[in-house]
Amino acid sequence: MKNIKKIILGVVSLSVFTACTLDKDPVSSFSAQGFYKTASDAQAGVYGIYDAVQSTFRINFAYWGEGRADAVGTRGQEDALPLSQNTLNKTMASARWNNIYETISRANYAIKYVPQVFEDDSELGLQLVGEAKALRALSYFYAVRVWGDVPLVTEPYESVEQEFFVTRTDKELVLDQIEDDLLFASENCRESFGGDKDRILITQGAANALLVHFYMWNKDYESAIEYADRVLDNDLYSLVSIGNWSKIFTSGYSSESIFEVGYNETQENALRNLYAKGGDSYYFPSESFINSFESGDLRRDLIYDVNESQPGKIWKYFGQGFNDESQDPSDQNIVLVRLADIILLKAEAHANLNQIAEALQLLNSIRTRAGLSELDESEAINMYGDIESAILHERLIELCYEGHRWFDLVRTGKAIEVMGPVNGLSDEANLVWPISEQALNKNPNLEQNTFYR
Repeated sequence: MKNIKKIILGVVSLSVFTACTLDKDPVSSFSAQGFYKTASDAQAGVYGIYDAVQSTFRINFAYWGEGRADAVGTRGQEDALPLSQNTLNKTMASARWNNIYETISRANYAIKYVPQVFEDDSELGLQLVGEAKALRALSYFYAVRVWGDVPLVTEPYESVEQEFFVTRTDKELVLDQIEDDLLFASENCRESFGGDKDRILITQGAANALLVHFYMWNKDYESAIEYADRVLDNDLYSLVSIGNWSKIFTSGYSSESIFEVGYNETQENALRNLYAKGGDSYYFPSESFINSFESGDLRRDLIYDVNESQPGKIWKYFGQGFNDESQDPSDQNIVLVRLADIILLKAEAHANLNQIAEALQLLNSIRTRAGLSELDESEAINMYGDIESAILHERLIELCYEGHRWFDLVRTGKAIEVMGPVNGLSDEANLVWPISEQALNKNPNLEQNTFYR
Protein backbone atom coordinates (compact mmCIF):
# COMPACT_ATOMS: atom_id res chain seq x y z
CA MET A 1 0.00 0.00 0.00
CA LYS A 2 2.76 2.47 0.85
CA ASN A 3 4.49 1.56 -2.41
CA ILE A 4 1.37 2.60 -4.33
CA LYS A 5 1.29 5.93 -2.53
CA LYS A 6 4.98 6.53 -3.19
CA ILE A 7 4.43 5.87 -6.88
CA ILE A 8 1.54 8.33 -6.89
CA LEU A 9 3.69 10.94 -5.17
CA GLY A 10 6.50 10.48 -7.66
CA VAL A 11 4.29 10.73 -10.69
CA VAL A 12 3.25 14.29 -10.01
CA SER A 13 6.78 15.51 -10.71
CA LEU A 14 6.52 14.33 -14.31
CA SER A 15 5.99 17.11 -16.78
CA VAL A 16 3.49 14.90 -18.59
CA PHE A 17 0.83 16.30 -16.33
CA THR A 18 0.89 19.92 -17.42
CA ALA A 19 -2.86 20.31 -17.12
CA CYS A 20 -5.01 23.05 -18.48
CA THR A 21 -7.57 23.86 -15.81
CA LEU A 22 -9.62 26.06 -18.13
CA ASP A 23 -8.62 29.22 -16.31
CA LYS A 24 -4.88 29.28 -17.01
CA ASP A 25 -3.14 31.22 -19.73
CA PRO A 26 -2.37 29.16 -22.85
CA VAL A 27 0.94 27.33 -22.90
CA SER A 28 2.98 26.51 -25.97
CA SER A 29 4.43 23.09 -25.22
CA PHE A 30 2.74 19.81 -24.31
CA SER A 31 5.13 17.24 -22.89
CA ALA A 32 2.65 14.40 -22.48
CA GLN A 33 3.32 13.31 -26.04
CA GLY A 34 5.82 10.49 -26.00
CA PHE A 35 5.47 9.64 -22.32
CA TYR A 36 3.19 6.61 -22.67
CA LYS A 37 5.52 3.95 -24.01
CA THR A 38 5.35 1.01 -21.60
CA ALA A 39 2.85 -0.66 -19.30
CA SER A 40 4.68 0.94 -16.36
CA ASP A 41 4.23 4.37 -17.95
CA ALA A 42 0.52 3.68 -18.37
CA GLN A 43 0.18 2.57 -14.75
CA ALA A 44 2.10 5.63 -13.55
CA GLY A 45 -0.14 7.89 -15.62
CA VAL A 46 -3.28 6.49 -14.00
CA TYR A 47 -1.74 6.73 -10.52
CA GLY A 48 -1.20 10.41 -11.30
CA ILE A 49 -4.96 10.82 -11.66
CA TYR A 50 -5.45 9.45 -8.15
CA ASP A 51 -2.94 11.99 -6.90
CA ALA A 52 -5.04 14.79 -8.36
CA VAL A 53 -8.12 13.30 -6.69
CA GLN A 54 -6.33 13.57 -3.36
CA SER A 55 -5.83 17.29 -3.90
CA THR A 56 -9.42 17.79 -5.03
CA PHE A 57 -11.08 16.25 -2.00
CA ARG A 58 -8.67 17.01 0.85
CA ILE A 59 -10.96 19.81 2.09
CA ASN A 60 -13.58 20.38 -0.60
CA PHE A 61 -15.41 17.11 0.08
CA ALA A 62 -16.64 18.81 3.26
CA TYR A 63 -17.08 22.32 1.85
CA TRP A 64 -19.13 20.99 -1.06
CA GLY A 65 -21.00 18.23 0.74
CA GLU A 66 -21.49 19.55 4.30
CA GLY A 67 -20.73 23.27 4.48
CA ARG A 68 -24.11 24.48 3.17
CA ALA A 69 -26.18 21.90 5.03
CA ASP A 70 -27.74 21.62 8.46
CA ALA A 71 -25.53 19.13 10.33
CA VAL A 72 -22.66 21.53 10.98
CA GLY A 73 -22.20 24.64 13.02
CA THR A 74 -19.16 26.79 12.30
CA ARG A 75 -16.74 29.22 13.88
CA GLY A 76 -16.23 30.88 10.53
CA GLN A 77 -12.74 29.95 9.34
CA GLU A 78 -12.05 30.31 5.62
CA ASP A 79 -15.04 29.22 3.46
CA ALA A 80 -17.00 27.80 6.37
CA LEU A 81 -18.79 31.02 7.36
CA PRO A 82 -20.06 32.18 3.93
CA LEU A 83 -21.18 28.64 3.16
CA SER A 84 -23.15 28.35 6.39
CA GLN A 85 -24.67 31.84 5.99
CA ASN A 86 -25.39 31.32 2.29
CA THR A 87 -23.31 34.32 1.32
CA LEU A 88 -21.25 32.56 -1.30
CA ASN A 89 -18.97 34.69 -3.46
CA LYS A 90 -16.63 34.25 -6.41
CA THR A 91 -13.46 34.67 -4.34
CA MET A 92 -14.06 31.63 -2.12
CA ALA A 93 -11.63 28.73 -2.36
CA SER A 94 -14.47 26.24 -2.81
CA ALA A 95 -15.64 28.17 -5.88
CA ARG A 96 -12.46 27.18 -7.72
CA TRP A 97 -12.52 24.17 -9.99
CA ASN A 98 -8.75 24.02 -10.63
CA ASN A 99 -8.17 20.68 -8.95
CA ILE A 100 -11.18 19.09 -10.60
CA TYR A 101 -9.95 20.05 -14.05
CA GLU A 102 -6.42 18.97 -13.17
CA THR A 103 -7.86 15.53 -12.52
CA ILE A 104 -9.85 15.64 -15.76
CA SER A 105 -6.80 16.70 -17.73
CA ARG A 106 -4.70 13.84 -16.39
CA ALA A 107 -7.53 11.43 -17.12
CA ASN A 108 -7.86 12.72 -20.69
CA TYR A 109 -4.18 12.03 -21.38
CA ALA A 110 -4.48 8.49 -19.99
CA ILE A 111 -7.69 7.75 -21.88
CA LYS A 112 -6.06 8.78 -25.15
CA TYR A 113 -2.60 7.28 -24.76
CA VAL A 114 -2.96 4.16 -22.60
CA PRO A 115 -4.61 2.20 -25.46
CA GLN A 116 -1.58 2.91 -27.66
CA VAL A 117 0.60 0.98 -25.21
CA PHE A 118 -1.46 -2.22 -25.34
CA GLU A 119 -3.13 -4.52 -27.82
CA ASP A 120 -6.79 -3.75 -28.48
CA ASP A 121 -8.05 -6.57 -26.28
CA SER A 122 -5.54 -6.11 -23.47
CA GLU A 123 -7.22 -6.65 -20.11
CA LEU A 124 -4.74 -4.36 -18.35
CA GLY A 125 -5.17 -1.63 -20.94
CA LEU A 126 -8.96 -1.71 -20.66
CA GLN A 127 -8.72 -1.74 -16.87
CA LEU A 128 -6.49 1.34 -16.77
CA VAL A 129 -8.72 3.24 -19.17
CA GLY A 130 -11.69 2.19 -17.04
CA GLU A 131 -10.08 3.65 -13.93
CA ALA A 132 -9.25 6.86 -15.79
CA LYS A 133 -12.81 7.19 -17.09
CA ALA A 134 -14.29 6.54 -13.67
CA LEU A 135 -12.12 9.24 -12.09
CA ARG A 136 -13.01 11.64 -14.88
CA ALA A 137 -16.69 10.84 -14.31
CA LEU A 138 -16.32 11.36 -10.55
CA SER A 139 -14.76 14.77 -11.21
CA TYR A 140 -17.46 15.87 -13.64
CA PHE A 141 -20.19 14.57 -11.32
CA TYR A 142 -18.97 16.86 -8.56
CA ALA A 143 -18.55 19.72 -11.03
CA VAL A 144 -22.14 19.43 -12.28
CA ARG A 145 -23.56 19.22 -8.78
CA VAL A 146 -21.50 22.18 -7.56
CA TRP A 147 -21.67 24.57 -10.55
CA GLY A 148 -24.36 23.22 -12.89
CA ASP A 149 -23.26 23.80 -16.50
CA VAL A 150 -19.49 23.34 -16.76
CA PRO A 151 -17.02 23.08 -19.64
CA LEU A 152 -16.91 19.55 -21.02
CA VAL A 153 -13.39 18.67 -22.17
CA THR A 154 -12.66 15.08 -23.16
CA GLU A 155 -9.43 15.45 -25.15
CA PRO A 156 -5.97 16.36 -23.83
CA TYR A 157 -4.49 19.73 -24.68
CA GLU A 158 -1.58 19.09 -27.04
CA SER A 159 -1.43 22.05 -29.39
CA VAL A 160 -1.71 25.80 -29.29
CA GLU A 161 -4.20 25.39 -32.12
CA GLN A 162 -6.74 23.95 -29.67
CA GLU A 163 -9.35 26.18 -28.09
CA PHE A 164 -8.35 27.05 -24.55
CA PHE A 165 -11.11 29.50 -23.78
CA VAL A 166 -13.91 26.98 -23.78
CA THR A 167 -17.51 27.76 -22.95
CA ARG A 168 -19.76 26.02 -20.46
CA THR A 169 -21.63 22.90 -21.61
CA ASP A 170 -25.24 22.13 -20.78
CA LYS A 171 -25.16 19.94 -17.69
CA GLU A 172 -27.33 17.30 -19.33
CA LEU A 173 -24.60 16.68 -21.92
CA VAL A 174 -22.03 16.47 -19.15
CA LEU A 175 -24.23 13.95 -17.33
CA ASP A 176 -24.42 11.87 -20.52
CA GLN A 177 -20.62 11.75 -20.60
CA ILE A 178 -20.49 10.78 -16.93
CA GLU A 179 -22.84 7.88 -17.57
CA ASP A 180 -20.85 6.67 -20.58
CA ASP A 181 -17.60 6.79 -18.61
CA LEU A 182 -19.01 4.94 -15.61
CA LEU A 183 -20.64 2.24 -17.73
CA PHE A 184 -17.28 1.64 -19.44
CA ALA A 185 -15.60 1.43 -16.03
CA SER A 186 -18.27 -0.93 -14.73
CA GLU A 187 -17.50 -3.34 -17.56
CA ASN A 188 -13.72 -3.02 -17.74
CA CYS A 189 -12.27 -2.23 -14.32
CA ARG A 190 -10.89 -5.09 -12.26
CA GLU A 191 -13.22 -6.96 -9.98
CA SER A 192 -10.52 -6.94 -7.29
CA PHE A 193 -6.91 -5.91 -6.82
CA GLY A 194 -6.61 -7.81 -3.55
CA GLY A 195 -6.24 -6.34 -0.07
CA ASP A 196 -6.32 -2.66 0.72
CA LYS A 197 -6.04 -1.65 -2.94
CA ASP A 198 -9.69 -2.65 -3.38
CA ARG A 199 -10.63 0.39 -1.27
CA ILE A 200 -8.43 3.14 -2.81
CA LEU A 201 -8.41 2.09 -6.47
CA ILE A 202 -11.45 2.00 -8.75
CA THR A 203 -12.91 -1.50 -9.04
CA GLN A 204 -16.03 -2.64 -10.86
CA GLY A 205 -17.81 -2.39 -7.51
CA ALA A 206 -16.74 1.23 -7.10
CA ALA A 207 -17.90 2.07 -10.62
CA ASN A 208 -21.25 0.40 -9.91
CA ALA A 209 -21.61 2.36 -6.66
CA LEU A 210 -20.91 5.62 -8.46
CA LEU A 211 -23.56 4.67 -10.99
CA VAL A 212 -26.04 4.29 -8.13
CA HIS A 213 -25.30 7.85 -7.07
CA PHE A 214 -25.54 9.03 -10.67
CA TYR A 215 -28.91 7.39 -11.32
CA MET A 216 -30.34 8.64 -8.03
CA TRP A 217 -29.30 12.18 -8.96
CA ASN A 218 -31.12 11.67 -12.29
CA LYS A 219 -34.10 10.09 -10.55
CA ASP A 220 -33.72 6.92 -12.63
CA TYR A 221 -34.75 4.65 -9.77
CA GLU A 222 -34.92 1.39 -11.72
CA SER A 223 -31.32 1.77 -12.91
CA ALA A 224 -30.22 2.79 -9.43
CA ILE A 225 -31.68 -0.42 -8.02
CA GLU A 226 -30.05 -2.51 -10.76
CA TYR A 227 -26.57 -1.20 -9.97
CA ALA A 228 -27.15 -1.20 -6.23
CA ASP A 229 -27.93 -4.91 -6.48
CA ARG A 230 -24.58 -5.43 -8.18
CA VAL A 231 -22.89 -3.75 -5.24
CA LEU A 232 -24.88 -5.66 -2.62
CA ASP A 233 -24.13 -8.96 -4.38
CA ASN A 234 -20.39 -8.22 -4.43
CA ASP A 235 -18.46 -10.33 -1.90
CA LEU A 236 -15.95 -7.50 -1.38
CA TYR A 237 -18.48 -5.54 0.66
CA SER A 238 -20.26 -6.19 3.93
CA LEU A 239 -21.56 -4.07 6.77
CA VAL A 240 -19.24 -3.96 9.76
CA SER A 241 -20.56 -4.43 13.28
CA ILE A 242 -21.34 -1.36 15.36
CA GLY A 243 -18.29 -2.23 17.45
CA ASN A 244 -16.12 -1.66 14.38
CA TRP A 245 -18.09 1.26 12.95
CA SER A 246 -15.52 3.88 14.00
CA LYS A 247 -12.74 1.95 12.29
CA ILE A 248 -14.36 2.63 8.92
CA PHE A 249 -13.05 6.18 9.35
CA THR A 250 -10.19 6.02 11.84
CA SER A 251 -8.33 3.13 10.19
CA GLY A 252 -9.85 2.89 6.71
CA TYR A 253 -9.89 -0.09 4.37
CA SER A 254 -12.89 -1.73 6.04
CA SER A 255 -15.12 -4.31 4.37
CA GLU A 256 -17.82 -1.64 4.22
CA SER A 257 -15.67 0.74 2.20
CA ILE A 258 -16.23 0.87 -1.56
CA PHE A 259 -14.01 3.81 -2.53
CA GLU A 260 -11.95 6.03 -0.30
CA VAL A 261 -9.32 8.63 -1.10
CA GLY A 262 -6.08 7.39 0.45
CA TYR A 263 -3.77 9.66 2.43
CA ASN A 264 -0.65 9.13 4.51
CA GLU A 265 2.00 11.12 6.36
CA THR A 266 3.14 12.65 3.06
CA GLN A 267 -0.18 13.11 1.27
CA GLU A 268 -2.32 14.73 3.93
CA ASN A 269 -5.78 16.27 4.15
CA ALA A 270 -7.65 18.86 6.20
CA LEU A 271 -9.82 16.54 8.29
CA ARG A 272 -8.34 17.67 11.59
CA ASN A 273 -8.82 21.35 10.81
CA LEU A 274 -12.31 20.71 9.54
CA TYR A 275 -13.62 18.64 12.40
CA ALA A 276 -11.39 17.97 15.36
CA LYS A 277 -8.86 20.70 16.19
CA GLY A 278 -10.20 21.29 19.67
CA GLY A 279 -12.01 24.60 19.98
CA ASP A 280 -10.64 25.87 16.68
CA SER A 281 -11.99 23.31 14.21
CA TYR A 282 -13.97 24.71 11.29
CA TYR A 283 -17.07 22.67 12.09
CA PHE A 284 -18.86 21.26 15.11
CA PRO A 285 -22.23 19.44 15.43
CA SER A 286 -25.14 21.80 14.94
CA GLU A 287 -27.88 21.98 17.53
CA SER A 288 -30.42 20.60 15.06
CA PHE A 289 -28.14 17.65 14.31
CA ILE A 290 -27.65 16.90 18.00
CA ASN A 291 -31.41 16.99 18.53
CA SER A 292 -32.10 14.70 15.56
CA PHE A 293 -30.91 11.47 17.21
CA GLU A 294 -33.38 8.89 18.38
CA SER A 295 -32.92 7.64 21.92
CA GLY A 296 -30.54 4.68 22.15
CA ASP A 297 -28.64 5.34 18.92
CA LEU A 298 -25.25 3.70 19.44
CA ARG A 299 -23.57 5.94 16.88
CA ARG A 300 -24.07 9.14 18.80
CA ASP A 301 -21.07 9.05 21.11
CA LEU A 302 -18.91 7.68 18.30
CA ILE A 303 -19.48 10.93 16.39
CA TYR A 304 -19.01 13.63 19.06
CA ASP A 305 -18.58 14.06 22.81
CA VAL A 306 -22.07 13.64 24.24
CA ASN A 307 -20.82 14.76 27.67
CA GLU A 308 -20.26 18.31 26.45
CA SER A 309 -23.26 20.62 26.62
CA GLN A 310 -21.93 22.38 23.52
CA PRO A 311 -19.74 19.87 21.64
CA GLY A 312 -16.76 21.67 20.15
CA LYS A 313 -15.50 19.08 17.73
CA ILE A 314 -16.38 16.02 15.71
CA TRP A 315 -14.29 12.94 16.42
CA LYS A 316 -15.87 10.54 13.93
CA TYR A 317 -12.68 10.33 11.86
CA PHE A 318 -10.32 10.19 14.84
CA GLY A 319 -11.93 7.95 17.44
CA GLN A 320 -13.93 8.33 20.59
CA GLY A 321 -12.18 10.60 23.10
CA PHE A 322 -9.92 12.25 20.52
CA ASN A 323 -8.54 15.45 22.02
CA ASP A 324 -5.92 17.04 19.79
CA GLU A 325 -5.16 20.74 19.50
CA SER A 326 -2.56 20.21 16.77
CA GLN A 327 -2.92 22.15 13.53
CA ASP A 328 -0.96 19.52 11.62
CA PRO A 329 -2.74 18.01 8.59
CA SER A 330 -4.39 14.60 8.87
CA ASP A 331 -3.63 11.29 7.19
CA GLN A 332 -6.93 9.43 7.69
CA ASN A 333 -8.55 8.35 4.43
CA ILE A 334 -11.68 10.12 3.23
CA VAL A 335 -14.41 7.54 2.60
CA LEU A 336 -16.36 8.79 -0.41
CA VAL A 337 -18.64 5.78 -0.94
CA ARG A 338 -19.49 2.87 1.37
CA LEU A 339 -22.01 0.09 1.56
CA ALA A 340 -24.42 1.73 4.03
CA ASP A 341 -24.64 4.68 1.65
CA ILE A 342 -25.63 2.40 -1.25
CA ILE A 343 -28.11 0.45 0.90
CA LEU A 344 -29.89 3.65 1.87
CA LEU A 345 -29.92 4.95 -1.70
CA LYS A 346 -31.46 1.66 -2.80
CA ALA A 347 -34.05 1.99 -0.04
CA GLU A 348 -34.86 5.47 -1.29
CA ALA A 349 -35.21 4.23 -4.87
CA HIS A 350 -37.66 1.53 -3.75
CA ALA A 351 -39.62 4.08 -1.73
CA ASN A 352 -39.94 6.33 -4.77
CA LEU A 353 -41.30 3.37 -6.72
CA ASN A 354 -43.78 2.69 -3.90
CA GLN A 355 -42.04 -0.59 -3.06
CA ILE A 356 -42.42 0.00 0.66
CA ALA A 357 -41.51 -3.44 2.00
CA GLU A 358 -38.19 -3.46 0.16
CA ALA A 359 -37.44 0.10 1.26
CA LEU A 360 -38.14 -0.63 4.93
CA GLN A 361 -36.08 -3.82 4.93
CA LEU A 362 -33.02 -1.92 3.72
CA LEU A 363 -33.63 1.03 6.03
CA ASN A 364 -34.00 -1.28 9.01
CA SER A 365 -30.74 -3.08 8.27
CA ILE A 366 -28.92 0.18 9.03
CA ARG A 367 -31.15 1.11 11.97
CA THR A 368 -30.78 -2.20 13.78
CA ARG A 369 -26.99 -2.10 13.50
CA ALA A 370 -27.16 1.23 15.33
CA GLY A 371 -29.23 -0.30 18.13
CA LEU A 372 -32.54 1.17 16.97
CA SER A 373 -35.82 -0.65 16.57
CA GLU A 374 -37.18 -1.58 13.18
CA LEU A 375 -39.81 0.70 11.70
CA ASP A 376 -42.96 -0.38 9.95
CA GLU A 377 -44.71 1.90 7.50
CA SER A 378 -47.01 3.57 10.00
CA GLU A 379 -44.19 4.18 12.49
CA ALA A 380 -41.97 5.69 9.80
CA ILE A 381 -44.78 8.00 8.70
CA ASN A 382 -45.66 9.00 12.26
CA MET A 383 -42.05 9.81 13.08
CA TYR A 384 -40.84 11.40 9.86
CA GLY A 385 -43.86 12.14 7.68
CA ASP A 386 -43.20 9.60 4.93
CA ILE A 387 -40.86 6.75 4.07
CA GLU A 388 -38.53 8.89 1.94
CA SER A 389 -38.07 11.34 4.81
CA ALA A 390 -37.32 8.50 7.23
CA ILE A 391 -34.58 7.29 4.85
CA LEU A 392 -33.22 10.83 4.39
CA HIS A 393 -33.06 11.21 8.17
CA GLU A 394 -31.17 7.95 8.44
CA ARG A 395 -28.69 9.19 5.84
CA LEU A 396 -28.23 12.36 7.91
CA ILE A 397 -27.17 10.31 10.93
CA GLU A 398 -25.35 7.37 9.37
CA LEU A 399 -23.41 9.37 6.79
CA CYS A 400 -22.88 12.56 8.79
CA TYR A 401 -19.81 14.61 7.88
CA GLU A 402 -18.90 12.30 4.99
CA GLY A 403 -19.82 14.85 2.32
CA HIS A 404 -23.35 13.72 1.38
CA ARG A 405 -25.83 15.91 3.23
CA TRP A 406 -25.96 18.95 0.95
CA PHE A 407 -26.21 16.82 -2.18
CA ASP A 408 -28.95 14.74 -0.53
CA LEU A 409 -30.96 17.89 0.20
CA VAL A 410 -30.58 19.18 -3.35
CA ARG A 411 -31.25 15.78 -4.92
CA THR A 412 -34.46 15.27 -2.96
CA GLY A 413 -35.69 18.84 -3.49
CA LYS A 414 -35.51 19.67 0.22
CA ALA A 415 -32.60 22.13 0.30
CA ILE A 416 -34.75 25.27 0.42
CA GLU A 417 -37.24 23.72 2.85
CA VAL A 418 -34.49 22.69 5.29
CA MET A 419 -32.02 25.56 4.89
CA GLY A 420 -34.42 28.46 4.28
CA PRO A 421 -35.22 28.89 7.98
CA VAL A 422 -31.51 28.58 8.80
CA ASN A 423 -29.87 30.97 6.35
CA GLY A 424 -32.54 32.34 4.06
CA LEU A 425 -31.96 30.05 1.08
CA SER A 426 -34.98 30.62 -1.18
CA ASP A 427 -33.93 30.60 -4.83
CA GLU A 428 -33.19 27.45 -6.81
CA ALA A 429 -30.62 29.42 -8.83
CA ASN A 430 -28.73 29.76 -5.53
CA LEU A 431 -28.25 25.99 -5.17
CA VAL A 432 -25.10 26.07 -7.29
CA TRP A 433 -21.81 27.77 -6.43
CA PRO A 434 -20.49 30.89 -8.14
CA ILE A 435 -17.72 30.37 -10.67
CA SER A 436 -14.46 31.66 -9.24
CA GLU A 437 -13.16 35.11 -10.05
CA GLN A 438 -9.88 33.53 -11.13
CA ALA A 439 -11.58 31.45 -13.81
CA LEU A 440 -13.69 34.34 -15.06
CA ASN A 441 -10.69 36.66 -15.34
CA LYS A 442 -8.64 34.19 -17.34
CA ASN A 443 -11.34 32.83 -19.62
CA PRO A 444 -13.43 35.51 -21.37
CA ASN A 445 -15.84 32.87 -22.69
CA LEU A 446 -17.09 31.88 -19.25
CA GLU A 447 -20.28 33.36 -17.85
CA GLN A 448 -21.08 33.60 -14.16
CA ASN A 449 -24.00 31.59 -12.77
CA THR A 450 -27.16 33.68 -12.94
CA PHE A 451 -27.70 34.12 -9.20
CA TYR A 452 -24.23 35.63 -8.70
CA ARG A 453 -24.19 38.12 -11.60
